[in-house]
Amino acid sequence: MTHLVPLAKEVDDDKVTPGVLGFIVFAVMAVAVWGLMKSMNKHMRKVDFKEPADSSAGAPAGASGEGKPSAPEPRKN
Repeated sequence: MTHLVPLAKEVDDDKVTPGVLGFIVFAVMAVAVWGLMKSMNKHMRKVDFKEPADSSAGAPAGASGEGKPSAPEPRKN
């Protein structure tokens, strides 16, 4: 224990360190980001990325001026 005493004398009193409060703030922010990511994943699983089948191979339904665009399919819960 006596060999650590010279190291304690080298600590600069003017140096600012984050300490326990900095760790607590960082930990709270990390938990908040984790919660937001979990919520985002839950919401992203609900999104339906499937596009309706298009009868014309080259152009979208409304681009050629022929026909009406098809209505979106209802979401499945």
